[in-house]
Amino acid sequence: MNGRLDKAQPYAVGLFRIVVGLLFACHGAASLFGVLGGAAGTGGTLAAGTWPGWYAAVIQLVGGTFVLLGLGTRVAALITSGSMAYAYFDVHQQAALWPIQNGGEASAMFCWAFLLLVFTGSGALGVDRLFAKRSATATGERTSADQTPVAA
Repeated sequence: MNGRLDKAQPYAVGLFRIVVGLLFACHGAASLFGVLGGAAGTGGTLAAGTWPGWYAAVIQLVGGTFVLLGLGTRVAALITSGSMAYAYFDVHQQAALWPIQNGGEASAMFCWAFLLLVFTGSGALGVDRLFAKRSATATGERTSADQTPVAA
């Protein structure tokens, strides 16, 4: 059973990355373009260049899209994780200590989800993986995806 789960792990990480990236990009699109409910649920958009909201929305849209595609996943996840840590500690924690009290649950969850992706990478189904396979093929190396585990 454990072997089957190990084989599915890259796909589970890939699906996790896709969902988290999509949800995060939707936040950015809502804030920047007023779609999907708009900025803060008002249907409006943020004024360009306003600190920190507009910059956070750009990070959400661009970073979320990169994570969704699995393109530069580790770097994009590091930047997005940092932006959510900033949002939590600078915006939410001023109201109360715990996320449930200060409305910072989404910021905290996104922060930790992206931090996990920094360490796991894109998993399966990502553009990063395609580049790794092409690079390995060009140099004649075998990628970890090409290698089959040896039974113990």
